[in-house]
Amino acid sequence: MTAPPPNPWILEIDAYVPGRTEQPGVETVAKLSSNESNLGASPAAIAAAQAAAAVPHRYPQSDSRDLRRAIGEAHGLDPERIICGTGSDEILTLIGRAYAKPGDAVIYSRNTFAMYEIIAHAVGAEAVEVPDKELIADVDGILAAVTPKTRIVYLANPNNPTGTYLPAREIERLAAGLGDAVILVLDAAYAECVDAADYEPGLALCDARDNVVMTRTFSKLYGLAGLRVGWGYLPRAMADAVNRVRNPFNVSAPALAAAAAAVKDLAHLAEVRAHTLHWRNWLAAEARALGLEPVPSQTNFILLRFPDTETKSAAACDRYLAGRGYFVRRFADEDLRNYLRISVGTEDENRGVMALVGEFLDGPPA
Repeated sequence: MTAPPPNPWILEIDAYVPGRTEQPGVETVAKLSSNESNLGASPAAIAAAQAAAAVPHRYPQSDSRDLRRAIGEAHGLDPERIICGTGSDEILTLIGRAYAKPGDAVIYSRNTFAMYEIIAHAVGAEAVEVPDKELIADVDGILAAVTPKTRIVYLANPNNPTGTYLPAREIERLAAGLGDAVILVLDAAYAECVDAADYEPGLALCDARDNVVMTRTFSKLYGLAGLRVGWGYLPRAMADAVNRVRNPFNVSAPALAAAAAAVKDLAHLAEVRAHTLHWRNWLAAEARALGLEPVPSQTNFILLRFPDTETKSAAACDRYLAGRGYFVRRFADEDLRNYLRISVGTEDENRGVMALVGEFLDGPPA
């Protein structure tokens, strides 16, 4: 008996590969592979989630209205233009479902979040990858790749897994060059981590143009990765269209309650942000002292370039760290095969991972 075949474009999808969480025979000491907040969530958010979980027989709010209002108050935004989802991944996917189809094209940069390519293939659109310049998105390259078939440009700013970003003037230039027919999706998952003075997450462009969307997440500095909740800010007409393909009750009640409490706990967010910026800079400085090349980062991780040698490569260091319970992120892509991505952890985790990297570089061939 033969199973029914899927749509042919589905078979072009390479499944998303998450950061390593375990290794047989090794007890995890530090998980620094998924860009989570190792300081945890706001106590207020945890209490709110626990209270909501006490009544699991009730459906959550279908329209996430309380969370949308809380986000609107925190950022000075119109709640009617906010959509909440199971992580910002869902918002990104809903935009693809609502606006792209077979025969269309979706553009994204090389060395970026893998979901953009997956979304393009999932809707049967052509996935167009644009090479970056020194691990930074190339605005001119993106504009040159636009054709009459182009429907969406996805841009992570700051970018994962490189940590690089484009300043506001370059985002404005990109939006102007795309015109009105192409949707620009600004994935600002790491906006809370940025300290660059010339950065803007996309709110101004969302207000100025009818084809620009910004997405955000509670999975990073807010520490709610396990609850899967994110949001997007869209023009009114686009919010209406995306809501038509959004599943009802798409965000769980504990996630809604936790996120609403988290966005109001400014003290906890400020504490996590200060920790993240301090230790991000410390990790980069330690890496330079060891002779490695950290990519300048505006996120909660650093990307380190290792020597292109068999014994001191990124792959060898990854094995060395994993064998000692420190999990970081290694990449199979040719452009990034000599790099490791290390998330900011607790002070002990940060000191521990860099001490092991130093041991690896100083020791005998691995």
